[in-house]
Amino acid sequence: MDDRAPIWGILLAAGRGTRFGGQKHNLELRGLPLWQWAQRALIDGGVGQVVIVGGFDGAVSGGDRRQDSVAAGLAQVPVEDGLVLVHDAARPLLTPDVVRRVIARLLVGDVAGVIPALPVRDTIKRVERERVVETVERSDLIAVQTPQGFDLRTLRAAHASSAIEATDDASMVESIGGSIAVVEGDPMNLKVTYPQDLLLIEALRSGHHE
Repeated sequence: MDDRAPIWGILLAAGRGTRFGGQKHNLELRGLPLWQWAQRALIDGGVGQVVIVGGFDGAVSGGDRRQDSVAAGLAQVPVEDGLVLVHDAARPLLTPDVVRRVIARLLVGDVAGVIPALPVRDTIKRVERERVVETVERSDLIAVQTPQGFDLRTLRAAHASSAIEATDDASMVESIGGSIAVVEGDPMNLKVTYPQDLLLIEALRSGHHE
């Protein structure tokens, strides 16, 4: 990949927030909506332009599923070649360093996508009908974050041909045979899922992300 290729961002702020109890992306964190914190980090980390997908003025309308919203964002990217980073607006503590790591690994050019991730620290068990049926070996498991970065052509091809219901874009790229590399994530890059998460995010922003 050419390091002079354009780098685009797609910021997903279109989720229904079912577990949160309503839309969360326009909630304010220290005077700014959550999505603006994420947008700043993408730009500060090297993303040239950001397409925002959400249900508010200035954003592109999203779809019923996450992958539909990503596809709506991709439709607004006017170039065929280049890189694209897809990020969840509900992760407002994203740092430019994570963005730079994803971009730098993508620019090596030997993979179709890059994801930031952290090792799984907790013991993981498989449960059926409220009973433990297996303790899962965790040494080769990771907890995946966003932004996830891709070659634009590959991500478009994945969305055009993948029939799976995907919780992230890397899964779609994997489904068409694309290789995915992993870079170090950030423990502070938390996702606001439940109302109490916002309190934690506020505390972390105040203490560590000035």
